[in-house]
Amino acid sequence: MDGAAHNGEQLRQGLVEVSAAYEGSSSDIARGRELAREFLARVQAAYGLPVSDRAMDVVQLVVSELLTNACKYAPGPSVVDLRLTGGGVEVTVWDSDPMLPVAEAADPGRVGRHGLEIVMAVCQSFEVHREAVGKRTTAEVLLADDPPREAVGHRR
Repeated sequence: MDGAAHNGEQLRQGLVEVSAAYEGSSSDIARGRELAREFLARVQAAYGLPVSDRAMDVVQLVVSELLTNACKYAPGPSVVDLRLTGGGVEVTVWDSDPMLPVAEAADPGRVGRHGLEIVMAVCQSFEVHREAVGKRTTAEVLLADDPPREAVGHRR
């Protein structure tokens, strides 16, 4: 790969999603945040869906933390998928490391290694699944600060 993300956005059966493949370098993290910003801006502009400032920040944070883990612990490429759900956006990161992450016990004295704790605290749902190669980590962030009841009922 040439260092740039390869992505495409599509509308399939009412689903809006974007995917990008990355090479596994630390510069992927900034590219992932940019992918998230652009995706959410298009969701607002093209589909008229509300995206709160908080949601914009949280989605970028989640993408950043999950890509950081992929770059740090998984050899090789990673893939980021962003998909619109009922009232939120699902962030999925695939990487080549089959080892499932484990959040450490809260420790305010620990320096670093809080990313997974943060992601789990700010998301509506969080799941990790082993794949034939590697693993897929998925987190969902609500788009509105005060979501309609049907979006809240969507929690897993």
